[in-house]
Amino acid sequence: MNNRVRELRTEHGWSQADLAERLDVSRQTVNAIETGKYDPSLPLAFKIARLFGLSIESIFEPAP
Repeated sequence: MNNRVRELRTEHGWSQADLAERLDVSRQTVNAIETGKYDPSLPLAFKIARLFGLSIESIFEPAP
């Protein structure tokens, strides 16, 4: 799955640790999501979308 999490996080000036704290997950989880090694659960995807004020579809998209 492709995602814009790293792009959105850097636009907000947040470190991976900052984002992890806001999402109540580990920094390693944020890193794994950003690098495409881990697809977040649906509740976590909703949490990420709410945090950035965007729809899930505008952040996550299936890999071609």
